[in-house]
Amino acid sequence: MIFDCLQKRTNMINYTDVWKRLNRIRTDKPLILNITNIVVTNITANMLLALGASPAMAVSEEEIEELTSFSGSLVLNMGTPCASQIKTMYLAAARAKELGIPVVLDPVGAGASRIRTRTPLDFLENGLVSILRGNASEIMALGGSAHKPRGVDSLHGSDQALEAALGLSEKFGCVVCVSGEKDIIVSGSKICRVSNGHHMMTLVTGMGCSSTCLVAAFAAVEKDYFKATAMGMAVTGLCGEEAAGRAGGPGSLETFFLDILYNLDKDKLKGIKVG
Repeated sequence: MIFDCLQKRTNMINYTDVWKRLNRIRTDKPLILNITNIVVTNITANMLLALGASPAMAVSEEEIEELTSFSGSLVLNMGTPCASQIKTMYLAAARAKELGIPVVLDPVGAGASRIRTRTPLDFLENGLVSILRGNASEIMALGGSAHKPRGVDSLHGSDQALEAALGLSEKFGCVVCVSGEKDIIVSGSKICRVSNGHHMMTLVTGMGCSSTCLVAAFAAVEKDYFKATAMGMAVTGLCGEEAAGRAGGPGSLETFFLDILYNLDKDKLKGIKVG
């Protein structure tokens, strides 16, 4: 795992930091509340369980504020949006903001339709987002690009979205993560790259959404959300890279990923490099 810190900030994060936070997740088992899409519910819940967190999935506005009140963090995933789900998301995000609970937004398919673009922007404009994680095309769409994505897939490299990410972070005061072959994380003027992972990960539905959940889990135990995002993306990439080395294809990659994540130890985390 390689972190290439573009602004020459030393000791931003190292493997012992990640190990400490991973142990905190395993000990505290923070509740990670997900209002997510129907495609990824199972894989994201399993990823959180393998990490050591406690997943909860909710869709009903009748219970969402109550559940939010004792959550460690809140994930909003725009993969299959509808009016009732969006209303539930607003109620949860407002309650999370009131209580100081981190909100991680995954703007799946932003730019592909009006609802997928306008809704994430509404959350951002209302100051409800702590961390925004999307692929390059999604981040560029939220930053005002006229390029249309192909469904939920990215047509751009993460470097192409750097300017949009910086603009969104500055304008809305949140951490922005652009996932891709190299993940880019920005917070204000701070920029960090995470170079890890494997192309086979793109063939497993929900792998990107799972990285959002792992970021949320680290944000529940690390209040520097820039660091928490780097930790979550690093763990995702590290496990994906090792799983791809063992797997014969995307089906077994998912299985190996869960096993590697569950068994992750301090020695394996030594592969993380911060520059």
